[in-house]
Amino acid sequence: MAEILALVEARLRTALGEPDARAAVTFLGTDRIEVLRFIDGDVVRYATLGMSAQPMADPTAALADPVKGPRAELVLSVRVGLADTDQVLRKLAVLAASPQVEGVVVAPGASLDVGEPLWPGAPFSSVLVAESGGLVEDLELDEPMEPVRFLPLLPMTHNEAAWKRVRGAQELQERWLSQGTDLRDPLRGSVALD
Repeated sequence: MAEILALVEARLRTALGEPDARAAVTFLGTDRIEVLRFIDGDVVRYATLGMSAQPMADPTAALADPVKGPRAELVLSVRVGLADTDQVLRKLAVLAASPQVEGVVVAPGASLDVGEPLWPGAPFSSVLVAESGGLVEDLELDEPMEPVRFLPLLPMTHNEAAWKRVRGAQELQERWLSQGTDLRDPLRGSVALD
């Protein structure tokens, strides 16, 4: 576990530079989850470290495989200085612990909801999990372990989350793209969903 997390942190540092801050959260019955903060010009990126220590298990499986199964970490990017986004640290740790706590498999296209604003004044309480491989390349591990995927999180307003449940993740992402939505704006309003 420690060896995997060392490799994951090295991959994050290679892709995002040196973290300027880190916080750790431990929930009862779970492994420790850290959240690293990276500043890149006018963008701050938060990345979890610890979610990939164990593979995510199919919640319907009778026994969780300690080696095989998908592994992931979460990455959130927002513009600096528009909101107190550092308050998202605990919520990201909650999302990263959800595979251990709730037995869910976090995968692209999924919605994750924390039930309260991601940070003070945020119009978002949920995120859309996007495809990996962009900002931080997947980290290959020795067989039979699956690679660690670094999954971007895209904040969704309540209306966007409801629309996504009906129309799907792909249509919501296409709507954001066609409207030129700045998904890094921590205070943005909902995209037009007519």
